[in-house]
Amino acid sequence: MRAFMAIELNSKLVDKIIEIQKTLAEANALVKFVEPENLHFTFKFLGDITPEKADTIINMAENKIESYKPFDIKIKGTGAFPSLGYIKVIWLGIEEPDEFSRMQEDFDQEFVKMGFKKERSYIPHLTIGRVKGVQNKELLVSMVTELEDVDVGTMNVDRLILKESDLTPVGPIYTDLKEIYL
Repeated sequence: MRAFMAIELNSKLVDKIIEIQKTLAEANALVKFVEPENLHFTFKFLGDITPEKADTIINMAENKIESYKPFDIKIKGTGAFPSLGYIKVIWLGIEEPDEFSRMQEDFDQEFVKMGFKKERSYIPHLTIGRVKGVQNKELLVSMVTELEDVDVGTMNVDRLILKESDLTPVGPIYTDLKEIYL
């Protein structure tokens, strides 16, 4: 199964993100926006894993998470990967992501011990769209830049979720396998 660890987006913030997506859609660029039900922070992409590996990941996460308490994050600002000059992914960032980043780095050490690739330079972000072509890209970049200080709101991080990702022609379908509470 194709899987990843995620932090679910607070449903109260979805409408604000949909408005940002609608604003960016006005650029009439070739962007596939992430469906509201699929918005999440990818904590760790795991790729194809066996059910046994999933159980090992869940056990590790349940033990590791005991040293963390729920914390708030403020979702603020837009950006692009790999850069605005070569925009492929449009994202929303986290203001002062220290706790989020510390937890991700801590967990990543455990994932590396399990044979997963180490994250090179993890930047906490919420992907909201993927650019599929060059049509109106300059206007899109301009609009992303105009929204660089947009304030989406604050949410509480109180769990990690192991999710299965089934890729279909109409887009991914995510299934929650296990919620692991802080």
